[in-house]
Amino acid sequence: MTIPMGTCTGTRMSTRMNTERDILTLAQWLSPAFPVGAFAYSHGLETAIHAGVIASSQDLQGWLADVLEHGSGRNDCLLLHAAFRAPEAELAHVNEMALASAASAERLLETQLQGAAFCQTAAAIWGGKVTELAYPVAVGAAAARLNIDPVLTAAMYLQSFASNLVSAAVRAVPLGQTEGQRTLAALMPLCTRIARDTAAQTLDDLHSTAFLSDIAAMCHETLQPRIFRS
Repeated sequence: MTIPMGTCTGTRMSTRMNTERDILTLAQWLSPAFPVGAFAYSHGLETAIHAGVIASSQDLQGWLADVLEHGSGRNDCLLLHAAFRAPEAELAHVNEMALASAASAERLLETQLQGAAFCQTAAAIWGGKVTELAYPVAVGAAAARLNIDPVLTAAMYLQSFASNLVSAAVRAVPLGQTEGQRTLAALMPLCTRIARDTAAQTLDDLHSTAFLSDIAAMCHETLQPRIFRS
């Protein structure tokens, strides 16, 4: 059977255009310009900086690697993948699990407020109901609506999460901009691996062993003075 060259070319062009659209859509969703207010949160990082636990780019990289692989970063990927797979009727259960897994009151507020802001803006532009969901659940559900690859979505979500915390550390430690970007670049392979490894896991795999990060988030509630909301 002979397949016309035009058919092959058209298929490749369509696939490439869809991939480019997906990447650009995710870049917009996860950009600092998207109005979720991510800049206001440090995820407990400010407490660790205030205590002197994080005083260099090496300290920061180690802290963030643990958060990504053993703490809320990994859990957020699990929740994002679960939201992507979930029928609409089961999305509320995924969201309940996301809220229950928040390690502190501020972490809970962080994911609720960012998720609600994301849902509102995404619905206004790309359609869908305005449902207040935890942030990773909102991103996963939006990716499912547009049929955007969930592993790519999770990887870019983690990279954005790490980028926001690097930006917070650059301001609060303080670190140089180049040091911050070097740290972020070093974490990219980890973001990719976690996004891929969590794709086949379920909500039963939710857990956190990044205890210092969780404790720092709890202590931040009474930290004075402070710059960030979490």
